[in-house]
Order: sequence, then C-alpha cells, then structure tokens
Amino acid sequence: MRQTITEPFVDTRAADLTWTLEHPPVEPLAARVLESGDGAVRIELRILGASHQVLLEAGRERLAETVACLPGAAGGLPRHAASSAAGPHHYDFASSVRRLGPEAFAEEVAQASLAVADHPRGLLATFPGDSLAVTGLVTETDGRTLRWRSWHAYPQSGELVTTTTSVSLRRSTPRPETETPGDAL
Repeated sequence: MRQTITEPFVDTRAADLTWTLEHPPVEPLAARVLESGDGAVRIELRILGASHQVLLEAGRERLAETVACLPGAAGGLPRHAASSAAGPHHYDFASSVRRLGPEAFAEEVAQASLAVADHPRGLLATFPGDSLAVTGLVTETDGRTLRWRSWHAYPQSGELVTTTTSVSLRRSTPRPETETPGDAL
C-alpha cells in the first residue's frame, strides 16, 4: 500500500533516531492495520515521517516499537537488541545504517520502494519535494512468529536505515473485539 504524505519531508539524519519499546503511541502520518484470521493478533504499522512505530496486540498484551527522532532523547540506534521480558513475546531487533553514493542510494531506495508498495502487508509513504524521501514497513508471519522490516531513506545525507524485528508469541490469548477490522495478517 502506497500513501503520499502531504507533510513536507523534514531533514534529519540517521544519528538522530532513537529505538524504544516504552514510547506511547504517536499520531501517524500513515497507518495500516493487519489482523490474524482468528483476531488474536493485531499489528498496526505507523509511519511518523522518516521514522516508524509498530503497535502489536496479542490478547491483552501489547508491544510498541518506536524508531524515531524523539524530543529530549539521545539519538543512536542499537545494532541489536533482544528481550524476553516484552509481555508474552520474545523480541529481537536489528538495525543498520548505510551511507551510499547518489546512484547507489537512488537504486536501493527504488528497489525497496517497489518491494514495499507491491507487498500485500506493506506500507510505503512518499513525501513531497524529494522522490527519494520514503519510509516503508513490511510485515510477515510464520506461525507464532511475526517479522517486520523498515526502510528509512534520508536523501540529504545519502543514508539508508533498515531495521528488522522478530517477535515470537509464547501463548495465544483472546483479545477484545476492535471497532475497525484490518487487513489479514
């Protein structure tokens, strides 16, 4: 799913991004809700600009991954983070930042944009003013394991940030009904 954001792209850089599992939900510029067939798992992909937030609900348990420039928070993404204390989940996060020349950057962003926009469980946001200013998220599931990837493109610095997250659900618990059903997970 591709969405064009009307907000102008705000210059930032990869070093300003912060990762946290403790930030409250942020009003997104674009969002996509996906649910499992039995309604036991709900995931919301949120694009916040050149950053993202993923909200996961499994029964009454919740997880909120935020990768964003947060006021008052020191920047810097971990290369790897893992937790087995994230509710009923085992959580694993990895990130990379690559600085590319103009041609390589344009090619990588174009490939990622196509892959995300054409993915049945993807969300791609494009921003006015620079065709290489994009943020994308894709989620996949394999039994009780959810995975999502993100791409954050910073054309002014030629930086491409990618993140990969894996969440293994330990148990299945029913969750309350939601008002608006999402796409199938």
